[in-house]
Amino acid sequence: MRQLSLATAFAASVALVSAHAHAQSESALRTAFEGKTITVKVDLPATAYGVDVFPLETTPVNWRLVADRAKDYGTALKMGTQVMITKMVVKKDHIEFQLGGGGYGTFGDETGNAASAREESESKEERALRDSVKTEPNATKKKAYEKELNNLRSARERENSRARAEAAQANELREANLRARRVVSGSRFNVWYKPTVPTDAMTPEGVMNALKPYVDFSGSAYAGSPADVPVASSSSNRPVAGANALLSIRKGLLLADVEALLGPANTASESKEGVLTLMKRHYVYDGKKISASFVNGVLIDYAIAPQ
Repeated sequence: MRQLSLATAFAASVALVSAHAHAQSESALRTAFEGKTITVKVDLPATAYGVDVFPLETTPVNWRLVADRAKDYGTALKMGTQVMITKMVVKKDHIEFQLGGGGYGTFGDETGNAASAREESESKEERALRDSVKTEPNATKKKAYEKELNNLRSARERENSRARAEAAQANELREANLRARRVVSGSRFNVWYKPTVPTDAMTPEGVMNALKPYVDFSGSAYAGSPADVPVASSSSNRPVAGANALLSIRKGLLLADVEALLGPANTASESKEGVLTLMKRHYVYDGKKISASFVNGVLIDYAIAPQ
């Protein structure tokens, strides 16, 4: 029993230290980022689901899932949009990097219920007439009952059709209002780690390193110290071709940056993934073949092989 108590106490103390570390890290991230302005390098869907980033995975972002979310919810932040960082949240296995409100669908956002038509079923009068039609031996009276029954059924169906039309109109208005709210509610990046967020990831530098392929932290809009700000690709700070061109290639470069290093592509193709444009480019440089994949003009993956 004493061993169990000691184990329980130890586990509780570890959890307390972990919670304290998370609280300290969240406070540091809030101080470093909240209220600052950045520029997004990719389109972000208009939902609190945002874009999931797994920095330690071979493919950090599932762009097809991003495209599906944009298709379902619309796009809140277009590539190149400047937006304020409104909230930083550190959780057990991920960090929330919320932009312009964090995306629609958070606590307090009303989604409402879809309107449904209240349709009337067969009335008592209709059932009585239906029974009379079945049992009436007199042909003339039976025909009169049938006519009256048809009139009642037609009137009921007209009312039900009107109710369905009103419900459909109400749902269209609801969807239009939701789309308008989503577009102005921002989005977010969720930076995931398994099984828990490592200590070095819960720092301003760790967050910027994880997000620099998708976020431009540079420029006067970001109020961090120059030493803390990663260098982003731009026309004024573009890699220069030379002996180390292949070593300069990295994820997050723009298409123009890569072609400044390697020259024009030998072959090129493009395809649409929802609202995103996937571009494939193949280059030959210094006896090597380089295969590169871009999403909306941002390098997300590449491979270098002998020619």
